[in-house]
Amino acid sequence: MDQPSSVARINGRPVLQPTCNRLLRRHNHPITTTTTATKPVTRAPKLSPSPPISPTPISPPITRPRTTPSASPPSSALAGKLQVADMRKLRIAHYGRRTKGSDDKARVRPEPMDSSLGTRMEKRCNFITPSSDPIYVTYHDEEWGVPVHDDNLLFELLVLTTAQIGSEWTSILKRRELLRDAFSGFSIETVATFSERRVASISCNYGIDLSQVRGAVENAKQILKIKEEYGSFDKYLWQYVNFKPIATQYRTCQKIPVKTSKSDAISKDLVKRGFRFVGPAVIHSFMQAVGLTNDHIVSCPRHLHCSQLA
Repeated sequence: MDQPSSVARINGRPVLQPTCNRLLRRHNHPITTTTTATKPVTRAPKLSPSPPISPTPISPPITRPRTTPSASPPSSALAGKLQVADMRKLRIAHYGRRTKGSDDKARVRPEPMDSSLGTRMEKRCNFITPSSDPIYVTYHDEEWGVPVHDDNLLFELLVLTTAQIGSEWTSILKRRELLRDAFSGFSIETVATFSERRVASISCNYGIDLSQVRGAVENAKQILKIKEEYGSFDKYLWQYVNFKPIATQYRTCQKIPVKTSKSDAISKDLVKRGFRFVGPAVIHSFMQAVGLTNDHIVSCPRHLHCSQLA
């Protein structure tokens, strides 16, 4: 049996090749190659400390129902808003409208007013409150806004109004009798004759500011001059309003102005004549006191009463 040579020629050159890769051939016997079937290698699964999880079956998609506000209990804030909204809808539904089939019982009626408060207190001017001093309430109900035509009473209210500067009406009204005694019953002719010594005595004995006493004496002297020119202080003042009170229609006291064009005009003329402490705001307060203007609010019963006295 001849063994094949292990020398091969590659590109014309002899190359020695290993003989281990060659197949042995036998004469007269075909070469048969037996192939062995390879079994698949199976690896043992690794053991886990927990039992294997069984695969979850595929379930259809879950459709969640829509939740309504009544499904879950609302919070306190949301409940309050819903209650306010319901009340607002109820009020709007009954503001002058009636649906078909609704009876009078379903209509919203205003609650009755407490009788303990009194209807008169509710209609007075806003500056009169349950805590107001009785002397101030009496002045409002009996004097404020009533037309005055007596010269001595006009002079008295002018002195009280000028004394109110830096103070309030309640304290001035409580000192009214003291001031009346100090100024000799507010007699224009008597006060106009006060000497400087008498002025100093009044200021010391009655506790009145010296400038206020001097101002009252000077104003009394100027009123006498006006009486010589116009016949009376009353005629001089009422000519500015055509001898008829100014009828205002204020609904709240906050709308009442501090001064007006009328008070400004009177103030300018009085200053030219030599009056003291007669600014526009003081003169407007004086006009309210003597009834030159009716500044009671329209809901106050004194508004109608003062208008009838005009």
